[in-house]
Amino acid sequence: MKTDDIKAIIKFAVENEIEAYEFYIGATNKVKDNYLKETFQELAEEELKHKKFLEEFLVSDINEIRLHQTNDYKIAETIDKPKLTVEMKFADAIGLAIKNEEEAMDMYKNLADICIDEEQRKLFLGLMEMEKMHKAKLEEIYVNVAYAEVW
Repeated sequence: MKTDDIKAIIKFAVENEIEAYEFYIGATNKVKDNYLKETFQELAEEELKHKKFLEEFLVSDINEIRLHQTNDYKIAETIDKPKLTVEMKFADAIGLAIKNEEEAMDMYKNLADICIDEEQRKLFLGLMEMEKMHKAKLEEIYVNVAYAEVW
């Protein structure tokens, strides 16, 4: 795969991380609950870490993102995507974040599926794995909040 192709893919991923960051910052400013504000701020900071990782990857000589496989708990498939509101409950806010991560993960998976270049495919699968890690972390939070009665 050409270096320009790798750079274009990573720049695309960086833009996605910026959009996610802006979403979480916007959400921080819209919700009233202080704990939710703090959670959305933490999610925004996570997106900045992803952005930094991708930018460092961009200037490296590496052309494949290798991450440990993450379990997919498939919780996202069991919830509907809530709308962002000022009064949203914590579980709904985490559900919204999960659905956003799932959409990013699915986008990278679909891009990998249509790639005819094996190196591009691996790059998109690495980006998908990065989003899956974030989704899994959010799903753990969601289970502990949404199903607290089980504890």
